[in-house]
Order: sequence, then C-alpha cells, then structure tokens
Amino acid sequence: MPALARWCYRHRFVVITAWIGLLIGLAVMSHAVKTSYDNSLALPGTGSGSAQELLLRSAPAHAGDSDRIVWQVSHGSVEDPAIEQRMSAMLARLSHLPEVASVASPYLPGGEVQISPDGRTAYATVNFTKAADDLDKADINQVIAATTAAREPGLAVELGGRAISNTETAPTSIASVIGIAAAAVILLVAFGSLVAMALPIVTAVAGVGSGLMLMAPLSHLMSVTGLAPVLGALIGLGVGVDYALFVVTRYRRGLQSGLDPEYSAVLALNTSGRAVLFAAGTVVIALLGLLTIGLSFLNGLAVAAALTVACTVLAAITLLPALFGVFDLRVLSRRQRRRLQADGPDRTESAGGMLARWSRTVARFPAVLAAAGLTVMIVVSVPVLHLRLGASDESNNPTSSTTYRAYTMLAEGFGPGFNGPLLLVAQPQSAVDRTALDELERALTAVPGVAAVQTGPAQTGPAGGPVIEVIQVIPTTAPEAEATSNLITQLRNTVIPRYTHGITLRVYVGGETATFDDFAAVTSAKLPWLLAAIVGFSFLLLVLAFRSLLIPAITAVMNLLAAAASFGVLTAFFQWGWGTRLFGLGAPSPVDGYLPGLVLAILFGLSMDYQVFLISRMAEEWSRTRDNARSVLVGQTHTARVITAAAKIMIAVFIAFVFIGQRSIAEFGVGLAAAVALDAFVVRTVLVPAVMHLCGRANWWLPRWLDRHLPHLAIEPPAEEQPATMPESDLVTAQNVRA
Repeated sequence: MPALARWCYRHRFVVITAWIGLLIGLAVMSHAVKTSYDNSLALPGTGSGSAQELLLRSAPAHAGDSDRIVWQVSHGSVEDPAIEQRMSAMLARLSHLPEVASVASPYLPGGEVQISPDGRTAYATVNFTKAADDLDKADINQVIAATTAAREPGLAVELGGRAISNTETAPTSIASVIGIAAAAVILLVAFGSLVAMALPIVTAVAGVGSGLMLMAPLSHLMSVTGLAPVLGALIGLGVGVDYALFVVTRYRRGLQSGLDPEYSAVLALNTSGRAVLFAAGTVVIALLGLLTIGLSFLNGLAVAAALTVACTVLAAITLLPALFGVFDLRVLSRRQRRRLQADGPDRTESAGGMLARWSRTVARFPAVLAAAGLTVMIVVSVPVLHLRLGASDESNNPTSSTTYRAYTMLAEGFGPGFNGPLLLVAQPQSAVDRTALDELERALTAVPGVAAVQTGPAQTGPAGGPVIEVIQVIPTTAPEAEATSNLITQLRNTVIPRYTHGITLRVYVGGETATFDDFAAVTSAKLPWLLAAIVGFSFLLLVLAFRSLLIPAITAVMNLLAAAASFGVLTAFFQWGWGTRLFGLGAPSPVDGYLPGLVLAILFGLSMDYQVFLISRMAEEWSRTRDNARSVLVGQTHTARVITAAAKIMIAVFIAFVFIGQRSIAEFGVGLAAAVALDAFVVRTVLVPAVMHLCGRANWWLPRWLDRHLPHLAIEPPAEEQPATMPESDLVTAQNVRA
C-alpha cells in the first residue's frame, strides 16, 4: 500500500491522465456495444417459471413488448361512430410507426372483449418488435405523441405498459446531482475547504462513472436488469464519497500534525486506505453472496453493484493520492494553513465539543442508554412482523403519469384484477387430459375471487407436439392485493389438483402476477441461508481482526437489529402507506420481493465499515492502556465526527433517489437511508459503546488455544510501519503480525 500511494503521488499527472483516458475509453466502448438489459424473471422450478417456459417454446417469436392504449368517454359509448372513427384512424397511424409490429383494435372482428361491459372504456394492444429495454425512447415517444393527439374533450386517452413506463422514469443523473449537491454541502461544513470538499466527490464520480459504463459489456456477458445502473449509482455514490472522506480526513490530520504532504498521503493510504479496502471487500463479498440464491435477476444486480463498488475503491486508492499531490496543503482551509504556519504542528487530536460530551455521558450511564437504544430499535422493528413481499404495479406510479391513469381506467372498466390476469398453461396429451381441462375451466368460474375466465386460442406445441392451452383467469382483486396471492395458492394447491389427480395433465399458473408471487416465495425461503452466511462471514472477519469473541457477537446482534429496524421502516412507509402519499409513491402495497436480499447484503457491508472504524480506534487505545473504559471512550470520541459526517452523506445520497419517482428505487433509498441513520446514530453512537462499557474487559477476551490456531489479520499496518514523528493519536492497534 505505501508503494502504491507513493507512486501515485509522485506520478500524479500520469495517474490523472490515465483516469481521464480510462473514462473516455469506457464511454466510447459503452456507446459502441450498447446495453442489453434483461428484465425477465426466470424462475426455474416454479409454477410460473414452467408456464413461462412452455409459452416461450410454443411462441418464441413473440419476444416484443406488448403495451396498451386505453380510452374512456365521459358520456355515451366508445362504440359511437365519431369515437370509433377517431380512434380507428389513430390506431391505423400507429401500426405504421417504427418498431410497431401490430395493433389489436377493439373495433376489428373478435375485438368485442376489449370493450368494457358499460361501453365507456376500451383498449388496444400495441405489439412492439423488441423488448421494452431494447426500444429507442424516440420510437416510444412517437407512439405516445400519436396516441395523445387523439384526445379531445370528453375522450380520455392514456397508455400503459413497460415500454411506456420507461419514458416516465426520471434519469438517474437527476438523483445523482441532488445527492452530490447534498454531499457537497455536508463536506464543506465538515472540512471548511472547497478543495477538501471537491476531492471525495471527484473521486466518487470517477469510480461510479467507470462502474456504470462497464455495465454495457457486462449486460452482454450475463443477464443484467435495467435496474442495475440506478442501484449501482445509488450504492456507488454513497460508499464512494464515504471511502474518500475517510482517506481525506486522515490526510488532513497528517498535514495538521506537521507531516510532509507526500508522507501524509502515504500514511493516509496505509491506514485509512487499508480500512477502506477492508470495508469495500466486505461490501463486495456480501453482494456476491446473493449469487447463492440462484436467481439470474439478483445475480445481475449483485455483480453490477459489486463492480461499481470495486471501481469506487480503486479510485479512492489511486486517483485520490494523485490529487493530494496536486493540491498538497490546499486540502486544508486557509484558516488551518495560517494556524499551521503561525503555531506549528498540532500533535493533539481534538476531542472537544458536543460529541465528546455525549461520549462521556454514555460512559456515565451505559445501562440506561443501552436500554433506551434497544427500546428504540425494537419499537422501530415491530412493523417487520407484518412485512409482506410481492410487487408494486402501475397503480403506484405518480398520479400525473399516463401509466397510472391507464391502470385506473382499466380497473374501472374491467375490474381491478384485469391489470394482472393469471394464465393457466397446460399441454394436454390425450382425450382424458382435454376432458379434465374442460372441467377445470368450467369449475374456475365458481372459485371465490375469480371475476372472469377466458380461453385463449390454442397454440402449436414445440416440435409439432400437442397444442398448448391457455386459460386466462381474471381475479376480483388487484395484482398486489393479498387476496390475489391467496387465490394463486388456492388454485395450485386445491382447485387444479382436484381435476388433474391421477392423470398426466399438468397445469401451471403463470403470468406476471404469479411470477412476482413466486419470486417473493423463492427469495423468502433462501433468505435465512443468505443471512447466516453474511453474519457468519462478518463474525469470522472480526474475530481475526480484533482477537475477540464478544465484539464480533455484539456486532452480529447489532447488525441484525439494524436490519430488522430498516425493514420495519420499509413496512410502515410502503406497505402501511405512512410515507407513500407524501412522496407521490402511490397507495400502500407490499415491498418488492427482491429488496430484502439486496438491502441485507449492502447493509451488512456498510455496517462493517462503521464498526471497523470505531472498534479499530478502541482497540488501538486498549493495546496501549489495557483500560476498557478509557478505550471505549477514546474510540467513540475520536471517530464520532467522521462516522456521523459519513452517515449524513450516505443518507443524503440515498434519499435523493427517492425523488426519481420509481417506487422500486424509492424502496432502496428509504430502506438504506433508514438503515444508515439507525446504524450511525443509534447503534454506533449509543448501543455499541454502552454495551462495551457494561462488558468491561470481557470485550477483549479470546481463549489462548484459539488465538494460537487462528490466522492473524491486520486491518491497519504493523507498528514498525508508522513514523516515529506521527502523533500518538495516530498509532494503530494492529499487532506486528501478517494477515
């Protein structure tokens, strides 16, 4: 690490030029190869997965996106001659637009089912030639413009579907700019220097930018969802600014203590840089732990996010020391430079102010504050007992969006379940199978919760085999309603087996609603294993780093509390609707099924970051004094400012993404912001130091036989790598051992 830091510092312009060239090269490559995002949910081994596979085998050419145009009259009927003529002309124009494969009009023979029973609402299906993520927005906007041109007083015309939704999502750049601006304000207040404020931001932007541009080639190597760049930007900006903040803080401390700028840079990378590498490594490993769930949708998100984190830490350990070489003492504010010149080096580590007083308060009343902090975490966690996983639909889009209005019009005209039909897919092999399927179809109309049953045209089976039958079941409730999930379970466990028992017929319940229901079930079943792996890995790392059993155990319990509390906030905010109306995020609805795994992986990685920074300083003092009370007090006092500043930056970045207007991204933003806030301001500021005060010397106990057999891991460098002239407060705790 010292050699890398020294080389980057001395060859600063080479490093900066290399980064500029890298970003330009990645931009050219990204533009050349384009992105190939895949938003499909492949769930092998589930009912919806089998149904989807059967449908794709029977009609592989139907790969394009299908969206809907919905119109509604305020009086009269959509079949009035003037309305029919106006809308038919518009639909005819649509059929000749680029990327439009076909348009299914309700005014053509057989289209009567596309008109609502009251005659006031109708819809047409627009079939595109490509999947939604492969369509150019300019082509989609042509469809929107041609459609909305048909509006007139008394005739509302709206559009819905995935391709249309893609044009309504605010660009990631807007949220990124808001998050960066908020981070800049916090950094400026913390450092009092424009240069010091700019360095973490420039470093984070370089790292995140390179990570996002690498997603284009990554999307050709594996299945990557269109959500990946937004999630990558959200996580990358948060951790990127934080990592750079830790290194810049250590560099500034070295300058103020009288060290040469080059040596300060080397020291900062050799201490805080190592901690940053350790923290980033835990985040990356935790994210890659999602691969154990075995779902391609999560695999793509995990690898893309891990790639972005890796790029941000690469920028922090290479670009940042080069920038130190350019700005040297100007990283300090003018007042600090004048004080350094007038008064000489400051070899003391300031520990005054409100945070120091709070640390002393925790030391005086550890039992009371531990109980208070635990109560807060438990109360905030209570809603998690009612957490329900699922998926939000277009009813949660902003009320001003055309997709929301199209959803509402379809629900009013055809019933709430029309927006999420269930598809019963079967491939009858014999006359007995066909008879059983006919009986099942007739019985479905009497099942509670079923509004209507429609049989689609038979499709040719693969390789000329038996035809594939599709029965469309319209629930009486909305796709995200719990009653719809119960209906899916009833069909699979009770209704269908009643007619297929003892014969070869297999009937699978599919469709988008059933797919999301299965996705939530699969992730819920595998979540305990993911949680055990992450907690076990974190425990082992902390045992190796701090030679203690109690500290890793405390960390594991605190991280679990923080995770439960963050999901409690998510449940209350989104599922109970306490915050959705305020931010224009729709009505109360279940939390997206893929959220828990991702949030847990990210949360445990970020929590390890703060815990390592806090405990390292405590362990440093313990190794010198063997006084637990003093060690905990000094560690909390001397890390509180950086931890709280880092947490504020992360919270600001995460909250900024709530304003994109996309509910799935808002769930990440709220969940991670709540997790960081609770972790930094309750767990690390109250609970951890209070519990460690109560446990006394037991914090640092490790059986001798275990100590002899465990490998040694030093997060910060051995003592002989430190300069003799550095401040006492900067001494590290790691023993003279090799990782």
